[in-house]
Amino acid sequence: MIVYLHGFNSSPGSHKARVLQAYLQRRGFGHVYACPALPHRPAQAVRAIEAQIAPCDPSELTLVGSSLGGFYATYFAETRRCRAVLIQPAVFPYSGLEALLGPQENLHSGERYELTREHLAEWRALALERVDPERYLLLLETGDEVLDWREAARKYEGARMVIRDGGDHTLQSFPEHLARIAAFAGIPSAA
Repeated sequence: MIVYLHGFNSSPGSHKARVLQAYLQRRGFGHVYACPALPHRPAQAVRAIEAQIAPCDPSELTLVGSSLGGFYATYFAETRRCRAVLIQPAVFPYSGLEALLGPQENLHSGERYELTREHLAEWRALALERVDPERYLLLLETGDEVLDWREAARKYEGARMVIRDGGDHTLQSFPEHLARIAAFAGIPSAA
């Protein structure tokens, strides 16, 4: 099972989620893909992810997390002992998103809400100091205008990493990594 976890103020309709789903469908593996809508409250997002992955055997589960989804993917990769592909992951959302406290709007759904210190505290409660680098594949671009890619490179030192010069927070090179993601998840690149 491949479960895509979207980023902050995003949705299952995000570009990368749709591209990954289409790639898997073209190869006959659409049935192993899921992408839950993650509520803005971290505790609710965790419950949504737990509901999605509860029936999965951890040895057959790969989480693909983009930005804030990468933070959630890390939490579950460590607690469920599964694999995770991290795309420009948020390493410290509890401090990185502090500058955005206040009114927010989901880019896809239009949902409006208030980003509060309670959100930050809930993210901090999910933070893990250490990770097992063997569980991860990181996809990073150095031109990320939102997050410092070096924070992820340090936190996940020893993990498989592909670091591309340039690009941006959306990971412009994402389509080039689809076969790599599938292979990491145990799916043949040509079925």
